[in-house]
Amino acid sequence: MGMSAEEEHALSPRDEEWPEAEKAEKLARGAALKWASGVFYRPEKLEGLGQYQSREMQRNNSIQSRLKSTVQSYLEGVSAGLEQLRSAAQEVQSVCQDLGAARWALLDSADHFQGLQQMRALMVEHVQLASVVQVLPQLFSVQEVFSHTLHLLNGQHLLEAHAELMMMEHLRDDILSQLHLRGLSSAQTTVLSYFGGLQELNESLAKQLWDIVGNSLRLVREDPVLFVTAVRIIEREEKIDDTLLLEATFLPPGRPKNWKQKFYQVLRETITGARFHATSVDAEGHGLARHLATLQKDIVSELRVVKDLMVQCVPAHYNILNICTITYHQALTSHLQDILQEDLDKQALFLLLEWALHVYHSPDMMSHPDLLPEVDVSALGPLMSPELVDQTERKYVVKVKASMLEWLQRTLEVEFKEWFREEEPETDHQGFFQSALPVIVMQMLSENIRVASLITDSLQQKVYTMALEELEAFLGRFREALVQCGKEHQKDRAVPKYYVSYLLAMLNNNLALSSSVSSLHPNIACREIPMSLQAALDRTQKKTCQLLLEELLLDLQPLCLQLPSHKWLLGSQLVNSICEVINKYTKDFSHVRKPIFMLLLTESELLVASQYLRALMQKKMVCKNKEERVQLCDRLLQDATQLRELFCGLGLDGSQQSLEAVFALRELICLKDPALLSLEVLGFITKYPDISDEHISTLLDLRGDVSKEVRHMVLEMMAQHPQVLPESYRPIFSTILVPTPELPFCLRKGKCA
Repeated sequence: MGMSAEEEHALSPRDEEWPEAEKAEKLARGAALKWASGVFYRPEKLEGLGQYQSREMQRNNSIQSRLKSTVQSYLEGVSAGLEQLRSAAQEVQSVCQDLGAARWALLDSADHFQGLQQMRALMVEHVQLASVVQVLPQLFSVQEVFSHTLHLLNGQHLLEAHAELMMMEHLRDDILSQLHLRGLSSAQTTVLSYFGGLQELNESLAKQLWDIVGNSLRLVREDPVLFVTAVRIIEREEKIDDTLLLEATFLPPGRPKNWKQKFYQVLRETITGARFHATSVDAEGHGLARHLATLQKDIVSELRVVKDLMVQCVPAHYNILNICTITYHQALTSHLQDILQEDLDKQALFLLLEWALHVYHSPDMMSHPDLLPEVDVSALGPLMSPELVDQTERKYVVKVKASMLEWLQRTLEVEFKEWFREEEPETDHQGFFQSALPVIVMQMLSENIRVASLITDSLQQKVYTMALEELEAFLGRFREALVQCGKEHQKDRAVPKYYVSYLLAMLNNNLALSSSVSSLHPNIACREIPMSLQAALDRTQKKTCQLLLEELLLDLQPLCLQLPSHKWLLGSQLVNSICEVINKYTKDFSHVRKPIFMLLLTESELLVASQYLRALMQKKMVCKNKEERVQLCDRLLQDATQLRELFCGLGLDGSQQSLEAVFALRELICLKDPALLSLEVLGFITKYPDISDEHISTLLDLRGDVSKEVRHMVLEMMAQHPQVLPESYRPIFSTILVPTPELPFCLRKGKCA
């Protein structure tokens, strides 16, 4: 079933030329081999081998016949194509010969074309002249129409003048359009020279129109026909502009005129006239108030005219009322900014804020019943931006602060002078000393905060914060004035005459301020006094109490200097005198309110106790024997008891008195056995932890019977039991200084005794 080498060689060129044939042949061979293998493996199939061979021969003959027919048809087509290519090549060669002949003919005729070019230029010039000649009758009549139109303008026959003006513009534009289409640009220049007066007429008409628009608010009330005429002319021109922009192949000179935009511009300039262009406004409140009132009246009046009259004189699409409203709004916004550039006083700033934030949008102005509902005030927005409002509020606060500082200083000066009067301060219905100071100060602060609340909550908060800061600063200056008054009193205790009474009045005033400050807070639910201000009030109260106690001390010191002494041991006259001084001062203290009275009573008791103990520790006396110690203890008991009963009678509970230290000290001195002093001193220092070694040593000296060993033992015991001051403990001994012991005199090389 294989093929010979010659057969393979004969097939190879065809296989290279027709790869599809090679593939088909391989597939056919494969199918034949597969069939043959099936036949030879199955003997029963060999009987039909002859029939199969006959069928395959018939099939091969049919295929060869069809192949021959196809190849014959292909060869006939190729022969016809080659014949057409030969014919086309001959025709192309003929055309090339004809083109060459034409080229040589054109080269021979080049000289004749120069004459044709000159003829063409003459023809174009002739056409241009012919076009100009056609419109000459109309061009010659232009000057006459110009004169007539100018006459109409001078007589304010605006519609007729505008009609002729449009006619001439139409004529000019028609001529120029025809020339433009024909490309006759040189003729256009000639035509334009005839219409040179159109520009002057346009300017004259426009001037009259803008004069009418500038007086539109007056004309719509007095002579609306003139204003309507101007609007009709503007509408005509606007339509011409729109038409030319959409349809014309070129724009004539002076187009588009944009007279509608100019109408809006002139109307805006009329609205924002002299009233908004003032170079400066009176910085005082009265002048600005008149200016703002005038603006309010004029704007409402003019918007009424626009709404009721002008709207009827212009087309609806002009939206004239909205345009005017927005123009007023923008002009006012800019105008207020210009005003704020001036150095305005606090009244002017308040008026400006009130006018911009409240009056402007109120029924008295932009929400006026005559303007609603056409004027939508909500669409206008704020007249002042939030940033500008905040900036203006801060300026206002600065001005109010300066004014408040001046008034508070003046009030303090008046108050300071009253302290030196020859009469007691005034009293209220309960007999408490007082002055007008807290009422004046609180009225001033509360009024400024209340006025600020009429503008905005933020301004009220700013003024409130500033007012508290100024009150705190005022209290500082007030304390300085008290100190100055105290210095004057130290020079001469007769000046001021009622020094104590006025100090008591100041305490009542300070208490009144403290109780009234919380009412200044804008928020009723949050009325806490700031810590710094409360501290300033406390310092003022403390300083006043200090001056009063210093005055009491001046009267107590001469008496305390007389104890301890033998005269003191023998009688109670000295303590009686102290009680008289205390009674005198507590009688004055009755003119202050109870919280302050109790404070003064407590401090006075502490002062008396500390001065009494201080006198005992000045080392003026040492008990020589047991009898003197007993006598000293009896005197201490009588004095302490008398003073304690005095203060209890005045309302100070015994448990709150510092005189208990005198009773405790007496126990140390009354102790019979010095060896027990360590235990007694331990209890004493536990109760009074601010007592020092020097204080105990001085008390031991006062006994006169304490040996060095006992003293050493007591002091060592104190060193072993250091004390810590409790938070609620009121120091008494720490304010008492013990005199320094005198050093024994020593020779240079000797020993001290």
